Amino acid sequence: MHSMTSQDNNTPHTLHVAIIMDGNGRWAKKRFLPRTAGHKKGADAVRRCIEGAVELGVTHLTLFGFSSENWKRPQDEVNDLMGLLRYYLKNEVIRLHKENISVRFIGERNKLSDDIIQDIEASEKLTAQNTALQLTIALSYGGRAEIVNAARDLAYDVQAGLIAPQDINENSFANRLFTKGMPDPDLLIRTSGEQRISNFLLWQLAYTEFVFLDVLWPDFEKKHLETSLKELSSRDRRYGMISDC
Repeated sequence: MHSMTSQDNNTPHTLHVAIIMDGNGRWAKKRFLPRTAGHKKGADAVRRCIEGAVELGVTHLTLFGFSSENWKRPQDEVNDLMGLLRYYLKNEVIRLHKENISVRFIGERNKLSDDIIQDIEASEKLTAQNTALQLTIALSYGGRAEIVNAARDLAYDVQAGLIAPQDINENSFANRLFTKGMPDPDLLIRTSGEQRISNFLLWQLAYTEFVFLDVLWPDFEKKHLETSLKELSSRDRRYGMISDC
């Protein structure tokens, strides 16, 4: 029997899908539209993806919304993306709350504007008790920076005498990451045909299965998620051990 998730022997059952949403700009370029149009269409794909995830039994969905490297994009594009984020936080989160979906944001918040940080905190507080799906959005996020921050936190605790160096282990390290308390992803999907992880969840993807789709993110639909989950279920996930199949 093939394993669906890393949590099969635990209760409750979890299924965590992480997605690198790639291709908004190329989608717009193919249609001779500004990149902003691609980002807006990408937001529609996010809505379809969330609905599909709930229908298909996904318990955790983590979306790579804005990387720490994205700050280097042209200022106009960054401003447009932040405007979209503000709209999402003001409007979409209310809808997600009505659908019993909890929303969590990971990344370096101090780089975001004060009003966005306030809206993020309000969104997390509003939806904290919801149980249909845990939606996590990575904003101003970089995997290497996350690992460095975790190491720094542990170093401060050692310096303060709160823990001994020999007491540091994988669990104590994982508890210093932005994703504390979340299961590691079972499946990573990247759209647009690119085959790299782009500094996303470097620690958490240690035993994750990868699926690369030759579809631009604004064209992503429930059927693409369903096909990817079927691919996951067909794989023999050994976690470094010998297969029992």
